[in-house]
Amino acid sequence: MIRRLLLALVLCLAAASPAAAQMTRIKDLGSFQGVRPNQLVGYGIVVGLAGTGDDNLEYATQGMNGVASRFGLTLPPGVNPALKNAAAVMVTADLPPFARPGQVLDITVSALGRARSLRGGTLILTPLRGADNQIYAMAQGNLAVGGLGVTAQDGSQVSVNVPSAGRIPGGATVERAVDTGFATAPGLVFNLSESDFTTAERVANAINSGLGQPIARAIDGVSIAIEAPLGAEVRTSLISRIENLPVQPADAPARVIVNARTGTVVINGAVRISPAAVSHGRLTVAVQENPTVVQPAPLSNGRTAVQQQSNIEVTEHRSPMFELPQGASLADIVRAVNAIGAAPSDLVAILEALKQAGALRADLVIL
Repeated sequence: MIRRLLLALVLCLAAASPAAAQMTRIKDLGSFQGVRPNQLVGYGIVVGLAGTGDDNLEYATQGMNGVASRFGLTLPPGVNPALKNAAAVMVTADLPPFARPGQVLDITVSALGRARSLRGGTLILTPLRGADNQIYAMAQGNLAVGGLGVTAQDGSQVSVNVPSAGRIPGGATVERAVDTGFATAPGLVFNLSESDFTTAERVANAINSGLGQPIARAIDGVSIAIEAPLGAEVRTSLISRIENLPVQPADAPARVIVNARTGTVVINGAVRISPAAVSHGRLTVAVQENPTVVQPAPLSNGRTAVQQQSNIEVTEHRSPMFELPQGASLADIVRAVNAIGAAPSDLVAILEALKQAGALRADLVIL
């Protein structure tokens, strides 16, 4: 089974090797500066809960007092309006670029206190603010909760997924647009998702070649500056042409990813090994307990006793040493590991030892 998994890994990564690199659209390599979503957050109250809300939570009480005051109501001092039928919540949403007033957003509602479930609740009108503390949207609506929580009188509980959070599709309405400076900025800047000087240079060359004029230049390993005339309409047309231009990204750096918690090992096709010899053995210790009952002799006034008998067996699995030649590839590494019957956990130990010996020409990333 292990050999099949490793062989499948070789075939998958061989398809993604530098020799088989494919052309990629510029739009899939990054995004234009300023054209991004903005995070919104708000504090609100969910009502209509069937006894699963906050229990005498101070800021839930204050929130309910605030809701009541909007309608000219003043609650008597010391009265708790929550009564487990309301809950204080945090409301979050992403404001997409170029969103205009009147558009709707999906929102996520999460319990802030000790509310056990928000199922069946209704979010009261809640303002959503940006990082500048300005209101950009208003949220309200009935929650859709995928989780379920049940508590019995004896204290036993059953919970499915997370009942203390839910979503409201189209639950917020945009009230203010964000000024991105798209139409008036001195120029456009395209930012790569991952820093790579070679890819940045290739993107700039692809833009200049595709548009037939030298308007793009790589500033660093991430940003490509593009000369563009003022005006949203002209720049929209220009970006539409740029983002669909094909470019061949640079080869990924040699990297080995190890997830120590799950034993997953991913090796990309750029990994190479310097000459090295590897021997890996495993030690197995087996302890077997065989208790026996000892009966006393007749008329001896003795007691029946249990005598412990332990059998300890130590087995060392010896594997032959294998040699990795100069510039060994991913296929060579997996073939050699398969030859000694190493498990994925053993492969992690071998790769770490090769890195310490200076024979692994790759970044070893431990998750």
